Amino acid sequence: MSSSQDKHLSIMRVSHQYHLMIKACAGLGALEDGRLVHKQLIQSGFESDVFVGSSLVDMYAKCGSIKDAWRVFNKMSSRNVVTWTAMILGHVKCGQGQKALELYEQMQQEGVQPDSVTFVGVLNACASLAALKEGRCVHQQIVECGWDADVFVGNSLVDMYAKCGSMEDAWRVFNKMPSRDVVTWTAMILGYCGNIEDAWRVFNKMPLRNVVTWNAMVLGHVKCGQGQEALKLFQQMQQEGVQPNSVTFVVVLNACASMIALEEGRCVHQHIIRCGWDSDVFVGSSLVDMYAKCGSMEDAWSVFNKMPSRDVVTWTTILGGCAMHGHGKEALKHFERMCEEGVQPDDVTFICLLSACSHAGLVGEGMHCYASMVKDYMISAKLEHYTCMVDLLGRAGHLQEAENMVMAMPCKPHVAVWMALLSACRIHGHVEMAERIAKQILEMEPDNAAVYVLLSDIYAAGGNKHLCQTIEQQRKEKGVKKQPGHTWIEVNNEVHTFVVDDQDHPQMPEIHAELQRLSGHMHDAGYRPCKKFIVHDVDEEEKVFHLCHHSEKLAIAFGLINSAPGTTLRIRKNLRVCEDCHTSTKFISKIAGRTIMVRDANRFHHFEDGMCSCRDYW
Repeated sequence: MSSSQDKHLSIMRVSHQYHLMIKACAGLGALEDGRLVHKQLIQSGFESDVFVGSSLVDMYAKCGSIKDAWRVFNKMSSRNVVTWTAMILGHVKCGQGQKALELYEQMQQEGVQPDSVTFVGVLNACASLAALKEGRCVHQQIVECGWDADVFVGNSLVDMYAKCGSMEDAWRVFNKMPSRDVVTWTAMILGYCGNIEDAWRVFNKMPLRNVVTWNAMVLGHVKCGQGQEALKLFQQMQQEGVQPNSVTFVVVLNACASMIALEEGRCVHQHIIRCGWDSDVFVGSSLVDMYAKCGSMEDAWSVFNKMPSRDVVTWTTILGGCAMHGHGKEALKHFERMCEEGVQPDDVTFICLLSACSHAGLVGEGMHCYASMVKDYMISAKLEHYTCMVDLLGRAGHLQEAENMVMAMPCKPHVAVWMALLSACRIHGHVEMAERIAKQILEMEPDNAAVYVLLSDIYAAGGNKHLCQTIEQQRKEKGVKKQPGHTWIEVNNEVHTFVVDDQDHPQMPEIHAELQRLSGHMHDAGYRPCKKFIVHDVDEEEKVFHLCHHSEKLAIAFGLINSAPGTTLRIRKNLRVCEDCHTSTKFISKIAGRTIMVRDANRFHHFEDGMCSCRDYW
């Protein structure tokens, strides 16, 4: 063998060794170790090698450092399909689907032919953007390149069409596939998450079902608001001998959280411990979230403190729990602890932190957090941050400052930002600003029923019955329907639903009798009905009757007569709790000697001994 051949083999061996080292760093997500290997590469002169360079791009992309990936990518003298694909997949992973599609187009312009992995990455980008048109173009290229028979590409096509909302195209691809694996079937089930009947049709036809398939079905029921059915599926899955994995537990815990099913959540927690998943950071974060959303911050903190490792998601979850329960000062204290432990906050962390400040009325602290986010952590404010800040200022009565912030936004204000300001106008009775903002929102969303409701409430509180009737008439003429209020309560492992003036529940006579009994005690204790937001042209007695039959009052009365004395009542409502129900529940908690937890559309209210945890600031 000649010396030149020896040298070539030696170079190949070194190149392969570097490739293996970089691949190991990518697999472990060891960014800093990868940077050290990169430094050695530069010193050894191997950085320009296309094989090693592609591995570096892949490593940086998988470790989430797109900036470093670009530094390597731009220096490469030649780039192959592996290099381009690594960049595309990296941008998809970082949520930059549009940039991934741009790279794909640039790759083709440079004459590099995509392979199956490239197509999978590009289809994932289309799916993340719900870019159906672009997805169909990629599908055509896949057919032209002969990759349509590949099961992995076929799975990605089914998934892309399903996520883009075109189940007809998904079925077309599905039926043409020469072979289908469990992933294919699961993609179809997930595509039918909004239509459980179709999901069951696919599920029942499957020749083989694994844990991924079951997870898809459980997730579908959770997304459709069928939490109880999701829990039944979880039990059925185990009866068929399929062992749950971390994803199963995360989805099932979400089901418990959505229903405020604390006891079921505790049972799932015990199952997690038995299966050895309690040390998993994702499962742990979901447990913290479940307990917080079920009203038990004590359990949430217990899980949080026992976790062997906590990442930014875990910390953000516990801060979100603090926000939900109105523990603003605790959120600030633990944010400091998070930073001291070296966990870098992200944009979602600050959304939770600002929300916590808003719910607790901590204006100065919230302003400081916002400034620190931009200045110290270099996180650009998003629409969600502006919404939190407008809510923080508006709720505290600084309406003009809140409006000024909206007007100074670098991007076009979203409806949610304007709605936060309109809600503040309702709290503080600012009619002129409310009318101006309502007009702005209705130009963006003509069918937004909440605008009519809030404006009507503002007029009603000001005693302007004529304008109340006018705005209601406008709503009806435009065919805008108000979202009906629903309240859910779980008693003896069964969820009961109530609506205003409900007459369908079989125990309604007993519920009315209990409300009548409570009404007498409440009146003696000093309760006076809050009738200022009632817009109906009815007499005073009928107004009081209407207030007495709000859905949360019906649910509370039901809970009192069907649970043991001293039992905590946990109630969920889809809308913001009204002022009269809030006042009534304070009285009921004292009269009945019960703790009553209400999770409305905004936050938790803990009623105990005639007091609420929100201190009437909600």
